Amino acid sequence: MISNLRTMNLPHYRYFISDDFQDYEFYSEGSKGRIKKAVFFKKIQEYPVIYNMAFGDKDETGIVNDLVTTDNGDRDVVLATVAHTINDFCDHYGDHYIYAEGSTSSRTRLYQISISRQLHEISIDFDVYGLKYGIFHKFQKNVNYDAFLVKRK
Repeated sequence: MISNLRTMNLPHYRYFISDDFQDYEFYSEGSKGRIKKAVFFKKIQEYPVIYNMAFGDKDETGIVNDLVTTDNGDRDVVLATVAHTINDFCDHYGDHYIYAEGSTSSRTRLYQISISRQLHEISIDFDVYGLKYGIFHKFQKNVNYDAFLVKRK
């Protein structure tokens, strides 16, 4: 199944959605060629309901690697595509919390920078929180966080 964004106005790739709306795939296109990416959602808590979002490159055997650095020159489009999958996931599963954390501290920082750049646009449809010292706070620019939580309004 192919989906298009319905709300956020960011350039993104078209993506394929599994029948259960928990797995998403798309292709990054850039200086290193065409690279398959995957986004997965898995429930990690019942009350309140929280889903973990995992993301990475998917190889020909179906294994997803969230540690590889592709550096394909399309980072913002890739991250916008991931954001769009969250929107589609919420369309199907409801407006639950989505937890995201980079596989390394530098990836978490990259996610934070991307959220900061698009915070105005993201905040139209989502509440965004950052984890600091084990507590979630309303996301603020220029604050370093360990992880993120979003919930569609």
